[in-house]
Amino acid sequence: MRRWLLRRAFSAFECKYGYDTSYLRAMARADLRTAWRFARLPGVARARCGMPAAPWFAAKLRAILVEDCGPCTQLMVTMAERSGVPGPVLQAAIVGNYAALPAEVALACRFADAVAARDPEAEVLRQHIVDLWGEPAMVALSVSMAIGRVYPSVKYAMGYGRACTRVSVAGGVVPVLRHAA
Repeated sequence: MRRWLLRRAFSAFECKYGYDTSYLRAMARADLRTAWRFARLPGVARARCGMPAAPWFAAKLRAILVEDCGPCTQLMVTMAERSGVPGPVLQAAIVGNYAALPAEVALACRFADAVAARDPEAEVLRQHIVDLWGEPAMVALSVSMAIGRVYPSVKYAMGYGRACTRVSVAGGVVPVLRHAA
């Protein structure tokens, strides 16, 4: 029954987002219990706790770019676009052009970069985020950024990862250089 439910969920996800779930299907074939648990992670990472969509998705994009997975980055862009995040905001976040971003979005991106780099500036940026959106939003963002990085890591470890070289945003193509956090 669980195997059938997972297969059905994977198929629905593929249809909804145009995303290849081959690595998830392989995981389910190899270890159904692990796949079942892994499939529940997105629910934990969805809560924004009052944080607006643009900074939340931009920070997640920056976190995912660290792992260098094109399909995962594209998936996050698609989800962000469907949540109403404007294409120019996503483009600027992807290439790291923070001067082109609204201040709150640039803050979230700089925070994601600082966290990935273990930069002490993360402490200051974290406090600004708490001041703007509250502690629950900070916790939700932190969990979401970390869980977002899990998927590309698992894909690469299982042999399904693909390097991120370009991403489609708002009908155009954005070249992606290796993210250096």
